[in-house]
Amino acid sequence: MAVITIKKVNYTYKGLIVPVFTPFNNDPSRSLNVSVVPDYAKFLVSKNIQGILVNGSTGEGTCLTIEERKKITEAWAAAVKETKQHLMIQVGGAALKDVKELAAHAESLGVDSILCLPELYFKPTTPDDLIEYLHQVAESAPSTPLFYYDFPKATMVNVDMGKFAASVTDRIPNFCGVKTDLERGLQAERANENLHIFIAGDMMMIAGCASGMQSYIMTSINFLPEPALELLEYSKGNSSLENARKNQKFINKVICEVIRHGAWVETMKIAMSLTTNIFLGPPRAPLKLLSKENVQVMSKGLNGLGLNINETAVIGMY
Repeated sequence: MAVITIKKVNYTYKGLIVPVFTPFNNDPSRSLNVSVVPDYAKFLVSKNIQGILVNGSTGEGTCLTIEERKKITEAWAAAVKETKQHLMIQVGGAALKDVKELAAHAESLGVDSILCLPELYFKPTTPDDLIEYLHQVAESAPSTPLFYYDFPKATMVNVDMGKFAASVTDRIPNFCGVKTDLERGLQAERANENLHIFIAGDMMMIAGCASGMQSYIMTSINFLPEPALELLEYSKGNSSLENARKNQKFINKVICEVIRHGAWVETMKIAMSLTTNIFLGPPRAPLKLLSKENVQVMSKGLNGLGLNINETAVIGMY
């Protein structure tokens, strides 16, 4: 058996990464609609969003087959050749054999980074368990920057982040960082200042900025990038605290208006289609399509907050 050499890599990207939605057709099987991807990429880059995450939880990655995940990855890899955006692919949430296959596939396409959930059933319970799991993934993409998707509330994997961060880069040379919440991100940063930390949590971005965090993965920047970009300026010292508070309050108002109608992905996906020219179709089961009535109420609420609304495509699903 050939010896696999995992390479130390140079990772420099900082800033915003948008976890993109997966577009589906409004048919019984909710089939993939990859034709949307090129325009989706161009729309985001026109809004100065330079980073893309595919097949995350926002993208319903664990609701896709392995072949579908490859197909949507290939569509985004082709799109970013034109837009020059940073492309991160989430490969976890499946059997380890399939995770390794997805990692190898992502590397073969030349993606910029790979993000990986932990094993979701036979869960790692110690930092060593988690590092061993990620090492096996790294062997399948030994030249691509690897990140860990830390989301204890959803995965119920809650290893000591400080201990994990302190030793992971010694054992996995291409390991570059973590997507996590602010508290655990600060723990990781204290333990290993060489890690790149992406903070999740749209409604708490201002806290990350005040803590000196420079990178974020947030669903709302799909359709509401401007206040998040302004908050980044605050983190760089180029904008006032007063302005930062204003922008965070606006993000929170919009999100609260959206998610009062249902679950996170179900509602945020509809909000994207209502407020942009990118129509993403319905979510896939087990997620549910919002009722027509809820869509109309959401539309009215978002319009009241100053967002431009186009209901035509969304109402056409009913």
